[in-house]
This record gives sequence, C-alpha cells and structure tokens, in this order.
Amino acid sequence: MHQPRRRDRRLARRVPSEPARRQAFRLTAKGTDVALVGYFSAKQKDFETLMTSAATELAVRGAQVVVQIVQRRGVSDGGVQKMGQSYSSRTLLSYGKVREVAQACDQANADAVIFVASLTERQQRTLTAMLGRPVVSLSDVLATD
Repeated sequence: MHQPRRRDRRLARRVPSEPARRQAFRLTAKGTDVALVGYFSAKQKDFETLMTSAATELAVRGAQVVVQIVQRRGVSDGGVQKMGQSYSSRTLLSYGKVREVAQACDQANADAVIFVASLTERQQRTLTAMLGRPVVSLSDVLATD
C-alpha cells in the first residue's frame, strides 16, 4: 500500500515537452530585420570576415541585417587584465553591451537578434527576456534550412 510520493510527480510535470524546450526563431519571411552580434576574443583577428560572412548567409536566407555589434574580449589593457575572470555565462556579453544591443535594436526596429557564437537555451531565454525580441545563434538559423 505504498503511494507514490507527491514530490516525484511534480518533478515529472516540470520537465517541458520537446517543442517547449526548443523554441528557435525561424527566419522564414523575406525582409526580416535582424541585429547581428559577435563575441570574439582578442586572439581572433579575422572577426570582421566572420561577421561579413554571417551577414551574407542571413541575406541569402531572406533576412536583412540592420545592426552589427561586436564585443571583443581582452583587447584593451583593462580587458587583458580581466581575461582571467570569467565572463557572464548568463548573457555571454557584459551588462553594458547587452544594454547597447537593446538600444541599437530599438533604434533600428530589429525583429530578432542573432549571435554568431553558439548560445545555450538558458542564454537564449535570458537574452530574449532582456532584449524583448527573439534571440538565437547563427547555427540554429542555418540548421533550419
């Protein structure tokens, strides 16, 4: 006459279904305005080429890049000293850069934000809430085709 614990049932209900876990923004409409954000270390010298190729890939899929924002880590003297510190795993960017991205997206009326770097689901949810528009990584957009 053993009854299952209530706590066990609640844990089973908390697990989201597969479609709920993966709510990736899909660029299906032509003319979608997006902001392209790159996060690169100082060691990566060809970041401009990567940003240009990402913008080209998005243009091929029907999106229009209205804003490009780059955060380079470890470029300035102060940044080199901070390289030993961990970056924000919650947003991938610094808080000031997130505010800058939000302001640029508002000014350019961007529909979505696309990161060149891969994002975790938690980062996507956090950045979507902070920026007020869908946030995905470029690899997710390229995988939908």
